[in-house]
Amino acid sequence: MKLCLILDRLRSAHNTGNIFRIAEALGAEIVACGYTPAPPHPKLAKTAMGTDLTVPCRTMPDAASAIRMLRSEGYRMILAAEPGPESVFAWEKNYEFPLAVVFGNEALGVSPEALAEVDGLIGLPMLGQKASINVGNAAAAILYAVVAVTQYGVRKP
Repeated sequence: MKLCLILDRLRSAHNTGNIFRIAEALGAEIVACGYTPAPPHPKLAKTAMGTDLTVPCRTMPDAASAIRMLRSEGYRMILAAEPGPESVFAWEKNYEFPLAVVFGNEALGVSPEALAEVDGLIGLPMLGQKASINVGNAAAAILYAVVAVTQYGVRKP
């Protein structure tokens, strides 16, 4: 299961460090785009707990460029993690690998340029009034849904 996480303009080194830990647990690589904190970064290192030294990480100026790069490397499916009427729940998708998932800025989401390049949108149910969760938490839920579907055949009944 070849998996890449594209981090599009994440502001928080703490959220990014959390995602590094998730990437390490799943054997994924990271492409940090724009001003997303990338190794070496002291605040990232604190939250990443050493995974910033072991998870392969590349940097790109923007997520759209990262998507085009991964397509040229043979990635079959690139999805954006964005809630909304056009997205399907993460456990409802049939995934093709190599797979990349784009996670966007905590306030702005995935850039419009990157959204224009992806193969589709996946999300989580948002039942509250705010309809927003932390990007690290969203990454964990979405990526483990991908694992549940692809490795164990688990889908929501």
